[in-house]
Amino acid sequence: MARASSGLAYPERFYAAAAYVGFDGSPNSNDKDIGSRFSNDVALILYALYQQATVGPCNVPKPSLWNPVEQGKWKSWKQLGNMVSAEAMRLFVKILEEEEPGWYSRASNSVLEPVTDVQMNHNAIVEPIIENRNSFAERKTISAENGGLIETQDIDVVSEGLGSVVVYDQWTSPPITGQCPKGRYEHAAAVVEDKMYIYGGNHNGRYLSDLHVLDLRSCTWSKVEAKVESKSVERPSPVNITPSAGHSLIPWENKLLSIAGHTKDPSETFQVKAFDLQIGTWSMLNTYGKPPVSRGGQSVTLVGTTLVIFGGQDAKQTLLNDLHILDLETLAWDEIDAVGVPPSPRSGHAAAVHAERYLLIFGGGSHATCFNDLHVLDLQTMEWSRPTQQGEIPVPRAGHAGVTVGENWFIVGGGDNKSGASETVVLNMSTLAWSVVTSVEGRVPLASEGLSLVVGSLNGEDISFGGYNGHYNSEVNVLKPSHKSTLQSKIMEGPVPDSVSVVHNATNPTRDLESEFEVGQEGKIRETAIDNFEPMKSKGGETSEHILAMLKAEKEELESSLNNEKLLSLQLKQELADAEARNTDLYKELQSVRGQLASEQSRCFKLEVDVAELRQKQQTMETLQRELELLQRQKATSEQVAINAKQWQGSGGVWGWLAGRTPQNADDA
Repeated sequence: MARASSGLAYPERFYAAAAYVGFDGSPNSNDKDIGSRFSNDVALILYALYQQATVGPCNVPKPSLWNPVEQGKWKSWKQLGNMVSAEAMRLFVKILEEEEPGWYSRASNSVLEPVTDVQMNHNAIVEPIIENRNSFAERKTISAENGGLIETQDIDVVSEGLGSVVVYDQWTSPPITGQCPKGRYEHAAAVVEDKMYIYGGNHNGRYLSDLHVLDLRSCTWSKVEAKVESKSVERPSPVNITPSAGHSLIPWENKLLSIAGHTKDPSETFQVKAFDLQIGTWSMLNTYGKPPVSRGGQSVTLVGTTLVIFGGQDAKQTLLNDLHILDLETLAWDEIDAVGVPPSPRSGHAAAVHAERYLLIFGGGSHATCFNDLHVLDLQTMEWSRPTQQGEIPVPRAGHAGVTVGENWFIVGGGDNKSGASETVVLNMSTLAWSVVTSVEGRVPLASEGLSLVVGSLNGEDISFGGYNGHYNSEVNVLKPSHKSTLQSKIMEGPVPDSVSVVHNATNPTRDLESEFEVGQEGKIRETAIDNFEPMKSKGGETSEHILAMLKAEKEELESSLNNEKLLSLQLKQELADAEARNTDLYKELQSVRGQLASEQSRCFKLEVDVAELRQKQQTMETLQRELELLQRQKATSEQVAINAKQWQGSGGVWGWLAGRTPQNADDA
């Protein structure tokens, strides 16, 4: 997955990393220094990746067995096969960053491009916005870092929210107290009852298993001392909850479900862990069916009572684009073979659901490429499509985070092979139109990879945490979307759907006179009332009564469309009821066939038993037959012996022969 960071782009960043490690271009540059700084395995893979990036695949002869060092280097290089140079460069830098996270700052003296490291939680400058809606105006003095005054502007100030959130559509850093978690990325976050939970992640190349909670009311961190539930009463051995990164955290009932993720010793199949919020224990969920292979960097989306899992990267670093569904009520797995062209295999993408029917997939990355494509899966027909995007399409990125607020999908962070994504963008999921909410500057956590993003339950703020942009972050930042950015009918460049209408009120410059219509899954339409309307002439010479008449006509037309949609909805409900009835009949028929099959299986089993008994009796009969034949032969032999003995006795025996008697004479005598 592409790493988001500022500074040099590739390949200059790779050569800077290679020079930092000690490779100056010669075949045996600083081998002793490299071997002393890194373990043998790391030193060998760094050497192999450097050779693969600068020379190409290994085509040199295998060295002699008498030189084990050169043979080990040759073997490591040979194992890379035909890996492309760009991917070898990326892996080289990634391994170095995991071994020495601060290498870039230490080597920055030799890098021509300066790197600005701005910490959002310690930045006292708040840029103003030119918007005044649902707030009161205040003259705000913005101070520069050197203490001088820049200018005073109007900003939006609100008295509610998380901590010191005082502006709309701008990221701010509220004051946070308590035990802050260590910096991390590829962790998971979720909000339950005004509390944000942070679990796991990656810090300095090590996977974590700690659980922290941020109280959104008091802005206080605390660590959750989680316990591990035993397997059973008979077997009190604990369940092994391994540290992980790249997993997903989903609130469900009174539990937090940790789904998949990379581990040090990965299992072969998908794992689902559950943390009980009431008793504070971890346990493993026993699922049924064929689970997916283990992975990390996937997307997990809660749709009704099911989890939709897409893509990711398995333990062998193979990118995936398979689709699986886990029913949380039955805990049964189902692999989906959707029609259409699916997204290419990827990891580090973002997913959202619209109208409880459409699954949206945006961005992500392969081993050497990042994407900014948008794919939609119809969860009813299970068909993939790639619609046309409108507005300001975001740059390619991976490792970003997203949340939905109404029909708007906010995307924050991520990056490509060159830099982090600085824009916070929003997609209207009804019109598929993009717009930029705000931007950040410098090397800040909001422009990093692997950060988390959730929606606060108090006032609907977007809350980000953590991320990696050359170092591991633990900052909390808050964005309070303005009324403008959360409107479903936000004005965009390009075509505007017929179902959206916005009219500005000329009598009040601080308010928009708007009629907002929101068409939901079943065709429901919500109309926003028109306030503070005074009859007057418009710029085009039309009276306000004429405009009102046009709006009424449009309202009647929309009500007619609503009635048609309701009729269509009734028809669809009837068809659904018929389909469910047919499904019930088929299920009963299936149960009947299953019963008949069970009876036939039982009958076949009895027949097999009977056949086995008959075979045994046949073998017994054959044995008795052989014994009878043997007895008959013995009887015949005995009878022959008796006859011979009788003849012998009648002949007088040997004495008669000596006396000169013949058998005939003996008979006469």
